[in-house]
Amino acid sequence: MIYIDVTSSTPIYTQIVNNIKEGILKGLFEPGEKLPSIRDMAKMMTLNPNTVQKAYKELEREGVIVTIQGKGTFISKEYKPKKDSSKMEELKKTFRKGIIEALYMGFSKEELMAFIQGLAEEMEERA
Repeated sequence: MIYIDVTSSTPIYTQIVNNIKEGILKGLFEPGEKLPSIRDMAKMMTLNPNTVQKAYKELEREGVIVTIQGKGTFISKEYKPKKDSSKMEELKKTFRKGIIEALYMGFSKEELMAFIQGLAEEMEERA
């Protein structure tokens, strides 16, 4: 369900956030679907519950999930993607790093655009 790369420089809570968002895009998580409790998720992934809690709080802040007292945590039925300016700046930096790496590897601009198009289509197919 969620893959964590302990060797990655990306914080574990961020990996959880990204995995859940990707799972939603791929249809692995449906709107209204219940997620494991913080404690259960931490136990399944052998992580500190505080790490999972931090991920859930971030997802809740973004409106991706909702927590209903006494019932659990669910994928939001109301989530509407929005272009957050701080997230856009972070995304721009991420793309810049990827483009630099691709150009360094010898990709042409056309090959890079085709590569990105292919990835976007792959995500759309799964959604």
